[in-house]
Amino acid sequence: MTEEKPVKKIEELGSSIVTEIKGGRNPRFITLARTRSNVIFDQKKGYLKLGSAKEERNFLNVSQSKRFMQTMAIAAKCHRFVKENLHTTIRGLFYQLKFSLGEDIDENVFSEQAESNPLIEDLEVSLGLKRENLNLNANRKGVLAGNMKIIDTFGEEKIEIDCSKQGRSGWAIPSDVDNDIEFVNVKAKYVLVVEKDALWQRLNEDLFWKKENCILMTPQGQAARGTRRLIKKLADKGLPVYVFTDSDAWGWYIYWTIKTGSINLAYIGEDVATPSAKFLGVTMSDLDKYDFLNKLTINASEIDLKRAQEMLNYEWIGKYKEWKVELERMIKSKKKLEQDALQGPRLTFVDDYIREKIKNKDYLP
Repeated sequence: MTEEKPVKKIEELGSSIVTEIKGGRNPRFITLARTRSNVIFDQKKGYLKLGSAKEERNFLNVSQSKRFMQTMAIAAKCHRFVKENLHTTIRGLFYQLKFSLGEDIDENVFSEQAESNPLIEDLEVSLGLKRENLNLNANRKGVLAGNMKIIDTFGEEKIEIDCSKQGRSGWAIPSDVDNDIEFVNVKAKYVLVVEKDALWQRLNEDLFWKKENCILMTPQGQAARGTRRLIKKLADKGLPVYVFTDSDAWGWYIYWTIKTGSINLAYIGEDVATPSAKFLGVTMSDLDKYDFLNKLTINASEIDLKRAQEMLNYEWIGKYKEWKVELERMIKSKKKLEQDALQGPRLTFVDDYIREKIKNKDYLP
């Protein structure tokens, strides 16, 4: 993704379309194909990215003309948003474009948001810009606490946010952590990403982040783009990143989308993946170290087992023998383990678990 100004990039796209029309040529829109077959794992850099296969749609092809028109409509709207310095969500964009093509035409530009969403992604890829640079926000999800200050330029005001003084709620991570936000005075030793908000609250109540001098963060489930981007930015500042999730295929996949990116977001893999991240737990091997956990396992569903088998087949996961052991053990035992189970002996046991794991470097790649 480039750092060129969005207005310039969109205008360059529009200019190329106009040039083709004036030259009597069929106007085209070209982007990299966002298909599974065009997603590759960069072994050297450690994240998923798009290959070189391209996709083209043009105006004079009956099967492509509507999508071509819709893509241009999105580009025009985003151009206006950026020029006016106004932001909206992808849902807001959909409603901006959900109108009839004419009084005598019973056809909308967009009928459902499922039509517009993938075209926004196509535009991101083609322009080499993230949607946040097009003034499109995603849903906010995730909170953090820790020894870090943030300068947030909001409108004409610069606001300093001290993440060590956000009380029980923490600082809500915005969808855009790049534009008009500066991370200063980051004094923490590491970043701890906790899958569930409930466990984050437990650790925040103990002031774990203060005692251990870390950035305590929760994506509240699968990490949103803004949260993944923030983790990446903190890692780039030299902070180790440890991820703490359930011991099941879904929790583990949360970790892998943080570490290598995801297939769906392969087009911005370099910006949202943190290859240096380590998996702290919970692991199936914890059952051998902490006997009480054997009484707190849960039966894995067929969907859980199927997902685990799929993960084994991903080259970026299956290449690690440690992960093969974890996944195969879950599949064989048909058991899974929630991170909440670590509260079994006492509520503060989870604090000791995390400290011990980090101290002993007992984590997975």
